[in-house]
Amino acid sequence: MSLVNVRKVKLDVEEIWHEGGARLQAPLRVAVATAVIANPYAGRYEPDLLPFMQELRELGADLSARLVAELGGVSTVEAYGKGAVVGEDGELEHGAVWHEAGGWAMREVLGNPKAMVPAAKTIGGVGTRLMVPLGHIQASYVRSHYGTCEVTVWDGPRRNEIAFALAMATGGRVHARLGGLAASDIKGLDGLR
Repeated sequence: MSLVNVRKVKLDVEEIWHEGGARLQAPLRVAVATAVIANPYAGRYEPDLLPFMQELRELGADLSARLVAELGGVSTVEAYGKGAVVGEDGELEHGAVWHEAGGWAMREVLGNPKAMVPAAKTIGGVGTRLMVPLGHIQASYVRSHYGTCEVTVWDGPRRNEIAFALAMATGGRVHARLGGLAASDIKGLDGLR
């Protein structure tokens, strides 16, 4: 029997045209795919979470593929992030399995970019809002791509569920102008610069 039992999947897409400055020729698009699943360990301690983490890779691959398709292909994605909201009968470690499972899947579909995938996780009830950090896919020091997106599900996660989310964006912040490493100057050697 599978450890991953999906109740629902939600796809959110934002188009941002301006932040008070000049309107862009094409909008920044930020997409978030969230799956709400039953927590197989709700209400009990499980010492070995690795089988759960392994099975979640397929869910990560599915959510990643949905995001890439929604944003128009791998070449359009410049930023990413991931997050998890664990229902009240779970523990934070149940959300931490997503670091490897979701992050691996997203990196795989994007051609194994160098930068780490920023993440956030929490324990909360139905409708919990989680702000997921975003960062450039090739270099963590690209300041213009530091951002956030919201993960929320109106009817989840329930006490015995987990909401796992992946996020991708087509660029950095609209009207970013605070200096630092520019995306055009990335060396791409170590995931930092």
